[in-house]
Amino acid sequence: MTTPDVTVTVIGYNDAARLPRAVASVRAQTHRNIEIVISDDHSTDDTPEVARRLAAEDDRVRYLRLPENSGGCSAPRNRAIDIARAPYLMFLDSDDELPPRAVESLLAAHREREVDFTMGAVRRVRVDNGRRTTWMPHLVRERRTLEGIAADPRLLFEHLSTGKMYARAFLDRHQLRFPEGIHYEDQLFSARAYGLARAFTIIPDPVYTWYIEPYAAESSASISNQRHKISNVADRVHVQRLIDDFLAESGQAGLREDKDFKFLKHDFRMYAGDLPYRDDAWLAEFADIMNPYLDVLAEGAYARLPRPERVVLELLRAGDLDGLRLAARGLGHPVAPRETTTDASGTAYWGGTVPTTERGRRELDLADLELETRPFSTAYFRHEITDLRSGPGAALTLTVRTYDPGLRLPVGPQRAALLLSPGRRRLTVPFRLDPVRPGVFEGRVHLDLTKARLPLQGFEGVRHPQVRLQQQGLAHSGLLLAPLFFPALTARVESGGVAHRITVEPEGRNPGRLQIRWQPVGITARVLRPVVRKVDRPRVRNAFRLVTSALK
Repeated sequence: MTTPDVTVTVIGYNDAARLPRAVASVRAQTHRNIEIVISDDHSTDDTPEVARRLAAEDDRVRYLRLPENSGGCSAPRNRAIDIARAPYLMFLDSDDELPPRAVESLLAAHREREVDFTMGAVRRVRVDNGRRTTWMPHLVRERRTLEGIAADPRLLFEHLSTGKMYARAFLDRHQLRFPEGIHYEDQLFSARAYGLARAFTIIPDPVYTWYIEPYAAESSASISNQRHKISNVADRVHVQRLIDDFLAESGQAGLREDKDFKFLKHDFRMYAGDLPYRDDAWLAEFADIMNPYLDVLAEGAYARLPRPERVVLELLRAGDLDGLRLAARGLGHPVAPRETTTDASGTAYWGGTVPTTERGRRELDLADLELETRPFSTAYFRHEITDLRSGPGAALTLTVRTYDPGLRLPVGPQRAALLLSPGRRRLTVPFRLDPVRPGVFEGRVHLDLTKARLPLQGFEGVRHPQVRLQQQGLAHSGLLLAPLFFPALTARVESGGVAHRITVEPEGRNPGRLQIRWQPVGITARVLRPVVRKVDRPRVRNAFRLVTSALK
């Protein structure tokens, strides 16, 4: 048999429906001299039959079935490494795909210069809405070869084992295999690969398509989407400690601050947005697992974080669970605290009291948010719904409380507006915010969703209303935070002959905005939308423009 240039391992478990798509993407590679190993973690569905059929269709495909389920990705990959015949190896999950030139591009980089592995751009596709993005685009923007991870420690953020092609000799020389019996094995494997590699090449070409299902059922969700499980937290922290051990043992302790920053900015941040939705018992267990590890991280790693994230971390470490929930809402957006406290020197701190510890004063100091001086359009306000009532049809009455800790708004009533844009046309509902006390305002707004101007074919999607404030000719638009838990309100409405089912609900995830969902029904869904989809295509639009241009 001809020795293949590259072995691509496709791992799967009970994924008979998507396995053919993954394998087809490998069979369609422009570089043909490849071996495809389907490594099945002892599936109990139709995966064995599907895999055997795929192997019968193409003699490049081999089927490997583990004798028992391992419960993870490591064992299927390791068993495939054991039987792989090629000098270069790649890994693909059964729910993902390889772009057509992935193997060709990565192999060419290996042949251009002898390196331990090559890597390229990973394209992420949201299954629910089709949105496409590039994973860590700033790290793969240009072609370059690095003499070890110390040349760019930011790559620790790019911890996927997929999207890379490894020299078999490199893996064997260091006995580098995937750690079995743990989750987040990619992070440990990748940290070791980065730390052990003498050189690796990055190319900007797309080499992996990663399908993301953010709303997958808990039973089928990926490990990363099982953050609601305390065991998931323990698994993630355990892997971080193993990475710390590796850095110390391999003489690369100098990377520790970069690695700690990556943990705080990426791994911890993934949990932070969900913290407002957790009860006291869950948060207490979370703190018991997380805080001992947070205490050993480099102070420099904390200093590199945005201030709102440092506040969340400090409130967790201080055991202030109620404050933690408040601070975690709106991370990544300019959402203000409900209140601040100023000490004798004029320094403003998060919350109602001046911190009593040196660490607390350092982490809760809000000076860098410039609450009193930053441009009005990016100022920090906090808009919360304190009462929500449904009226007839699709009408809502909202009581909105606005917090202004920087005292940017003048004394007295304020003009405000609720903004909502289903489709391309915006609905603006003016209302008044009356002062409650210094820095706090409250108002009531009546929102009739039948007044929203929808396109002829209707609108299908989700929108989150915003609150707009105006001051001396300047405007500020901010998030509208909903109560975390209230029953969804649903109504069927018809406006201008266009029928929809409208659902009003809390967002259910960070930051917890008020969420309004439109779903076309009746003739709108059955007739109008299919017709418009056929007409609203680039060729038809271009032809229409040509005709209208000629008639002018």
